[in-house]
Amino acid sequence: MDHTTPNLPSADFDRSIAFWGALGFTVAYRGPDWVILERGDPPTAATLEFFAAPIDPASSWHSACWRTDDLDSLLASLPTASLPSAGIPRFDPPRRLTPDLRMAALVDPDGSLIRLLGP
Repeated sequence: MDHTTPNLPSADFDRSIAFWGALGFTVAYRGPDWVILERGDPPTAATLEFFAAPIDPASSWHSACWRTDDLDSLLASLPTASLPSAGIPRFDPPRRLTPDLRMAALVDPDGSLIRLLGP
């Protein structure tokens, strides 16, 4: 099975691990310059990889898409209620893009945008 994983910047690995850990991700690997987080079981786990980088969250242009066949179930499994709806970090609730596609979004503490896409 082939898959790709987003590689996102992190100015503070502990902060990234705490943010994504609250959303169900666990540390699969941690080195001095790289962290891999997973949610679920391989080979179908959602995976995020982080490289150490100083970054201004307000000017970050990094992003990734998390596509799912069941957006409602994914959103129900993510404890996003504690996240604000403005600023960084934040959660943007789902909105309809096309008749068959909706998008919600997470912005992490480093300003990386993760689009949550599904019907």
